[in-house]
Amino acid sequence: MSSNPQKERDQWEKALDAKLLELQACQKEQNLQSCFPCDKLLECQLRASYVKAVYESMNKGSGGGFEF
Repeated sequence: MSSNPQKERDQWEKALDAKLLELQACQKEQNLQSCFPCDKLLECQLRASYVKAVYESMNKGSGGGFEF
């Protein structure tokens, strides 16, 4: 019987994990459950870098952007 090996995380997923930990640390420091109540939400570079890491993990570095 072979066990199902856990999929190795690629560089984009690892980068996303790191950004998530940074974001969660900031939320904990600010005593928040989410970024939305934060006064710095729209100008927050940490949150912007997390969002960028999310999109990079989704497209695996193939480029392109996301427009709202």
